[in-house]
Amino acid sequence: MLSPKARLFWPIAIVWLALDIVTKRLALAHLWPPGVPHEFLGEYARFTLAFNRGAAMGLSLGEWSRPFFSIVGLLILGVLFWLYRQSAPESRLKPAVLAFVVAGAIGNLIDRFRWEYGVVDFIDLGIGTVRFWTFNVADMGISLGAIALAFILGREEPPAEAGSG
Repeated sequence: MLSPKARLFWPIAIVWLALDIVTKRLALAHLWPPGVPHEFLGEYARFTLAFNRGAAMGLSLGEWSRPFFSIVGLLILGVLFWLYRQSAPESRLKPAVLAFVVAGAIGNLIDRFRWEYGVVDFIDLGIGTVRFWTFNVADMGISLGAIALAFILGREEPPAEAGSG
């Protein structure tokens, strides 16, 4: 029987990953060519197809970006799964937040592994020429999940040291 944390973690991770994959496929099918904005909520929210070969906010290591960020992504996934396994079986909030980060990391890794273009981004927010960087559903899970996870981890009690007391 699945623990409460598993009953929460796996459905969230699978649904968020599926949403990321489906929205990226829709972006590739309907937003071609890259760089052309399609207004959704006026100039404030647009869909603009972009490919990110680097990391968040356009961080790039040139020709080493793809292998480096793929390895970093795999290492981060290892840490995230370790955090999941360390959480109590009855835990709910931490596994739910971890699910969004894990799904986002996997979604972006899929893009890195499947082709050399980079990660598919398409959500474009801003006002006029002042724009946030273009992102995707995976990035939302990673960013918001990481903020929530930092808050959760910051509030956790440190484990009691062995032999004390």
